[in-house]
Amino acid sequence: MIDAVNDPSGSHKSRNGSSARRTRSSGGGRARVRMTGKERREQLLDIGRTLFAERGFEGTSVEEIAAKAGVSKPVVYEHFGGKEGLYAVVVDREMRMLLEMVTGALTGGHPRELLEEAAFALLDYIEQSTDGFRILVRDSPVAQSTGTFASLISDIARQVEDILGLEFKARGFDPKLAPMYAQMLVGMVALTGQWWLDVRKPKKAEVAAHLVNLAWNGLEGMEPKPRLIGHRKS
Repeated sequence: MIDAVNDPSGSHKSRNGSSARRTRSSGGGRARVRMTGKERREQLLDIGRTLFAERGFEGTSVEEIAAKAGVSKPVVYEHFGGKEGLYAVVVDREMRMLLEMVTGALTGGHPRELLEEAAFALLDYIEQSTDGFRILVRDSPVAQSTGTFASLISDIARQVEDILGLEFKARGFDPKLAPMYAQMLVGMVALTGQWWLDVRKPKKAEVAAHLVNLAWNGLEGMEPKPRLIGHRKS
């Protein structure tokens, strides 16, 4: 929400440098900050994101979003067409952020290090955007065919298919199976992240090490005390 500071002219500047004007109701009530359209849209997105994370899509109402923003319901409809539109924008932003974090992290040369990086990227996202991850793992509205957690896993898995395909080919395995294994690996990491979202134990690096231990060594060859080989140690 915009946090305005006083200006002798009666105009006010928000902390992000944008201008806002404070007006007073005729009854001498509390001053209200008048935002630009872009500022109001961002404010509504922030409020919606928090409420969707706390209560889910069904448990959040347009009335509550509007009340938190200090505006009338028509303002929400004007910007997003309704609760569904606001939710869709929030989910799209979170999906793009997570996908960019995971794909951007895949810089290692060794396949095991790439797996470590993918695990860290997801756990980093959970730490940095807990509300966003809570929204992604909740059930999406029935009418929404995209933007589900399953579709996100598929998107990320497609990013690592090529990497697995090359590794399979080098080891004499069938590269056509790489897409299936990509789904398995990403799904394992994602579901573990969903569990770690609330427990937050053990520490992130230890979770990543054990994830890679199982994925890389399998149950038969698991190391008693798995280690990380990449540059990330925490």
